[in-house]
Amino acid sequence: MKGRTLSIIMKKDLSALSREKTILLAILLQLFVAMFSSFLLVGLTSLYDPSLVGDYSGTQYRIAYAGEDLPLRFLLDVRGDIRVYPMDLSSAIASLKERKVSAVIYVPPSNPDGPDPITITLYTVQNDIQSAVINVRLKEVFIEYEEQLREIRSSRLTLIPVDLQFPEEDGGAPGFYEFVYGLLLPLLLFMPAVVSAALIIDLITEEYEHRTYETLLSAPVTMVEVVWGKILACFVLVPLQAGAWILLLMLNGIPIAGLPLVMAYVMVSSLALILIGALTGLHYRERTGAQVIFSLAVVVLMLVVLAIPGNPLNQVAVLASGGTVPGQGMILLAGAAAAILLSLAVTRSARGAAG
Repeated sequence: MKGRTLSIIMKKDLSALSREKTILLAILLQLFVAMFSSFLLVGLTSLYDPSLVGDYSGTQYRIAYAGEDLPLRFLLDVRGDIRVYPMDLSSAIASLKERKVSAVIYVPPSNPDGPDPITITLYTVQNDIQSAVINVRLKEVFIEYEEQLREIRSSRLTLIPVDLQFPEEDGGAPGFYEFVYGLLLPLLLFMPAVVSAALIIDLITEEYEHRTYETLLSAPVTMVEVVWGKILACFVLVPLQAGAWILLLMLNGIPIAGLPLVMAYVMVSSLALILIGALTGLHYRERTGAQVIFSLAVVVLMLVVLAIPGNPLNQVAVLASGGTVPGQGMILLAGAAAAILLSLAVTRSARGAAG
């Protein structure tokens, strides 16, 4: 293969891709996700755990308080995010139904130093995100009040409780690491690979559908050079997009560690996926059928890969968050070996297609 020929074909295909609206929209979509990752952190984490929204909300919530005036009432009053309205229980429930208050706390007559347990009833609106936020706020108050009760009734203890020492929190938002490093980062870094693999199918099949490959082969160029020129055009897009996404994430205040190894995993995995797309396009030579088969193959491949503990997505998440991956050199070598085998298969398939 001649390097100059590969360069010419690559530039031609890149120029054609720059005019494709679908590709530009896909890149812009990823750009939007990377630029506004801080906002998406709030929105998407609320889907799998609505209580996390409470850590971002600065709203003051109205709570109706009915029943005994315990130290719990004082704990509620001193919070800046809760405003307490004393009411009788029936009026409080009516206000909750009319959404005049966000929750109702009912405390029956009881003695903090008495022998009986203190039962506190909380009324909220079911299946409501605001109720999830209220639960988070009030849970903190209830835990603090429970600790006070334990101190008041500590004289009754017959056994000395074990003092557990937990590591201090680093101040990060709940769900931050799970969302950013477990979902957002792998999504952004491996999405260019999926897009490029779909592109290589289009670039190869359109040569057959438009019968332009015959014109190409009439020039001093081989089918192998045509295919590899297209592969390089798609492969070049991967580091450009992945690098842009990493830069935007870092500008959003999200640190990314282990950049060389992260990019190595992305490049090797992307090359393997692009080569699979090239094999699919060379075999079917028809865009719709090739894309359907490739999509199904990618779904199956992703399920198989995700079932492996040392899969590239997991490795990238661990490395980017500052962790270490045991045997990472062997994993990269295995990926590189798979890419080499796929490269040989693509070259052989391209020679067969020329014949």
